[in-house]
Amino acid sequence: MEPSPWCWLTCWTYLLNTMRNRIFLLKALLLAVLTSYAQIAEVDETVTEGKIKSHIYFLASDALRGRDTGSPELDIAAEYIASRFREYGVEPVNGSYFQDVPFKKVTPPNQGVVTTGDLTLAVGDDVLLLDGSNGSWDQDMVYVGYGTEEDFKKKQVEGKIVVALCGSKGEQDPRSWTRLSAEKKKRVTTYGATGLIELYNSTKVPWSLLVRYLHGERTVLDKGGDGVLHLWVNDSNNERAATFDQKKATVSIKVDGMKVQRFNSKNVVGIVPGTDPDLKEEYMMYSAHYDHVGVGAPNDEGDSIYNGSRDNAVGSVTVLAMAENLAKYPTKRSSLFVLFTAEEIGLLGSQYAADNPIIPLDQVVYCFNSDNGGYNDTSLATIIGLPRTTADQEIIKACDAYGLKAVDDPAPEQGLFDRSDNVNFAKKGVPAPTFSMGFTAFDEEIGKYYHQQTDNPETLDYDYLVKFFKSYVYAGRLIADRDARPFWVEGDKYYETGKALYKQP
Repeated sequence: MEPSPWCWLTCWTYLLNTMRNRIFLLKALLLAVLTSYAQIAEVDETVTEGKIKSHIYFLASDALRGRDTGSPELDIAAEYIASRFREYGVEPVNGSYFQDVPFKKVTPPNQGVVTTGDLTLAVGDDVLLLDGSNGSWDQDMVYVGYGTEEDFKKKQVEGKIVVALCGSKGEQDPRSWTRLSAEKKKRVTTYGATGLIELYNSTKVPWSLLVRYLHGERTVLDKGGDGVLHLWVNDSNNERAATFDQKKATVSIKVDGMKVQRFNSKNVVGIVPGTDPDLKEEYMMYSAHYDHVGVGAPNDEGDSIYNGSRDNAVGSVTVLAMAENLAKYPTKRSSLFVLFTAEEIGLLGSQYAADNPIIPLDQVVYCFNSDNGGYNDTSLATIIGLPRTTADQEIIKACDAYGLKAVDDPAPEQGLFDRSDNVNFAKKGVPAPTFSMGFTAFDEEIGKYYHQQTDNPETLDYDYLVKFFKSYVYAGRLIADRDARPFWVEGDKYYETGKALYKQP
């Protein structure tokens, strides 16, 4: 039986549609391949070993004396970075390449006592002054347990000194206690109390270690005024809480000899507008810290300068490489470049930038931070937080293109995600991993250079760094050009915070 004309027509239509679909897919595949080749060619053009060396050898030179926060040499580094931005065609933000960050350098009191009942404790021995000023206080005090919002609501604290336990119930990690202290200080102000005493009883960080690091000259963000009176009291043996937790208890506090010096440092900032009419309203943020730890005691070779090549001249120059590339070849999304001051003394530059954003944070869709302690495997790029965002495949693809394997944090016990500038933006909801040189553990090779006088430019493997820098730049380009906005992986601790920031249902 002969096929009907309709049958032939149906067959031809099916074949033509199949061919069209295959041609369309082939074109799409070819376009994707050509786009990838074009992106790689653009990266290869701007990222070279000579440029990398030139930047690192300057920023980590002896002349910059370790780039300590507040030093004239850190200001020179800031001017150098801003000059490169200007040279590349990166635009200033609100007319400037700098965001001023206010600090105060605090010299601890040479005299001070806290007295309640029969108990008298000396500042510098069993008492640490974390904030406040010289003066005398003789006031009622009220005990509020761990000092939660509910604890404050239950007590009449107005006009009184509040006494609370450090941390929170069940939380024994002292690294989180600083954050919780800040929350309690805000409640002190909100509820009209005049000061905060916290009882410290951690077994993880001995009191003697706290005294060594906190009862010395320190630099903090200057938030204006003298700050709320804030003390930590040693209660390592859990014997003093009962003394502070009494009805109608009073406390006498005397502080003298404290000195405060105020100064400004700089975050270095710049932008490159995006090319897509819609996506250019979203910003990719490329960040690193450019400070280090300055000058210290000389080592056996007589070297006293902590040059900070790995930590974090490499990270700073990674962002410079990104800026040069994107100024010449912009992506669909806009680019924001931020080099932070004061990372080494508590992530303070990034804290200020996150609290005082130069671009509204709900427009910053991704923070691609770069920070390093060192490396011990030149086949890897270690991305702290790699699986925590939906941009992991772009990072893996970029590293693979340059012969590196992208891996997640191999040392979670070190808490590295929370020890770099990325965390201040993650806390706000911005997806924020950190791109680091390859390491498999915090071993002897890392320790040989990390915060040591030996971390000099000539000790770096520049063949490896070329691959590392190109991987970072290519990954940034891929993320900035993807159609879907990058975000936290569902279930991440910052997933809900991110939804609130970006007003997602």
